[in-house]
Amino acid sequence: MLRTRAVLCQSFRRFRTFSCAAVEVKNEPILQFLEGSSERAALQKALNELKGKTEEIPCVVGDEQIWTKDIRYQLSPFNHSHKVAKFCYADKDVLNKAIVASVSARREWDLKPVQDRAQILFKAADLISGPHRAELLAKTMIGQGKTVVQAEIDAAAELIDFFRFNAKHAIELEHQQPLSGDGSTNTMLYRGLEGFVAAISPFNFTAIGGNLAGTPALMGNVVLWKPSDTAMSASYAVYKILREAGLPPNVIQFVPADGPVFGDTITASEHLAGINFTGSVPTFKQLWKQVAENLDRYRNFPRVAGECGGKNFHFVHQSADIGSVVMGTIRSAFEYGGQKCSACSRMYVPGALWPRIRQELLAVHRQIRLGNPVEDFSTFFSAVIDNKSFSRIKKWLDYAKSSPNLTILAGGQCDDRQGYFVEPTIIETKDPQDIIMKEEIFGPVLTVYVYAEEDYRNVLQLVDSTSPYSLTGAVFALDKSVLAEAGKVLRNAAGNFYINDKSTGSVVAQQPFGGSRASGTNDKPGGPHYVLRWTSPQVVKETHVPLTEWKYPYMG
Repeated sequence: MLRTRAVLCQSFRRFRTFSCAAVEVKNEPILQFLEGSSERAALQKALNELKGKTEEIPCVVGDEQIWTKDIRYQLSPFNHSHKVAKFCYADKDVLNKAIVASVSARREWDLKPVQDRAQILFKAADLISGPHRAELLAKTMIGQGKTVVQAEIDAAAELIDFFRFNAKHAIELEHQQPLSGDGSTNTMLYRGLEGFVAAISPFNFTAIGGNLAGTPALMGNVVLWKPSDTAMSASYAVYKILREAGLPPNVIQFVPADGPVFGDTITASEHLAGINFTGSVPTFKQLWKQVAENLDRYRNFPRVAGECGGKNFHFVHQSADIGSVVMGTIRSAFEYGGQKCSACSRMYVPGALWPRIRQELLAVHRQIRLGNPVEDFSTFFSAVIDNKSFSRIKKWLDYAKSSPNLTILAGGQCDDRQGYFVEPTIIETKDPQDIIMKEEIFGPVLTVYVYAEEDYRNVLQLVDSTSPYSLTGAVFALDKSVLAEAGKVLRNAAGNFYINDKSTGSVVAQQPFGGSRASGTNDKPGGPHYVLRWTSPQVVKETHVPLTEWKYPYMG
């Protein structure tokens, strides 16, 4: 249920009294889905209802469902003979139609009180928490290959938290007002951007799609949402939930599209006001270049926000708790097949601890179940998302097998006959500068470099300089002086920095997420400042005392 309560307080700024509102919101509890639980029964029912079915998903502009001739299919990663969804790509004409319809609806939507817009997100969160939870989890599991717990923390808890906390932050932002002087009142109006925002979302988190499209809309913007081809079913479910919650037509247009066609069309429009992106570095760079090339045609400078992944590290000091290192690294590196932006893919271990850490990693590795997450709830992770991802990871495994610097300690095999399955793989490298320590793989591949413990200071510098990314990282140490030193050396190496914890698992409002360098623009979705990114504030000064003289007193 919705847990919000407006609390009014009175403050004073230079003789001006104003009210400020705080909205109470809590993180959504993560359900356990134990045997015999009601949530497990509901999920099993939803999974059974979707088994073998193909959902038809149109482009949606306003209230119009549009089908083009460019038909595509979303396949289940762990059973690619199952067509989860049939959908179509919006062509340039459909996209331009969506832009025109959006811009026409912008003014009315922007003028709607923020409390009214926020209530739509609060309502959507309630719908996901209650009647649509099992459906959204089932579509995320089948379509994106997530296990029960990975779907729950994503498509339920995180998405609900995004909607509730961003709605809270939007309401509270209205009450951040400038100082007023004697005889006048100053007011800050938080307008939406003038034009449309393009939201381009990835496959790996259903919640990210809802946030990329939903938060700009919350702030008075109109949005063209291009969902990922491989998350189409769950994304469409989120879109329909927003509409059910009261989102008017033309505020968010649901327009699956070919990436280059979408990018070319939005960046060519004079009405482009912003891009909200999560995906690869090359795609983000291309969009940024296209915006720059078309800068003269825009009415404003478009806001460009992006999150582009990472080459995330676990640095282990000799004072570390070994059990925490092992369990945290297994989860971070292999949950959801390493397909999290924050997944650990490089680890630095002191030689004195390596024999035991290696032994315990391999012992856990032997217990990991790889398979169908729908048929077997004991599966730890399933197939990677599609053939393109499978082929890319296979090249890395082939490289590891052939490189004299690398030794595969566990895993290393893959099989795409039924699904896109890649074994969890642990590699040891002799060279800390090997390319496998630098480039993002986005799969279940962990590479370990063993260092001399007395050399840890140089290794910290190595952690900072090896990869172009700066998203997440973790330091495992019980020595407080080492933690302090690591915090300074790695100050710019991660946007989300963990001490004695794994590099994954950020929670909305607890660890706002994002990184810099090649990892993106670090706008920290999940935090209170994110909503400001999607506004164009206007300051209004109202003078209550007429001006009666043009001369200043010193002029005589």
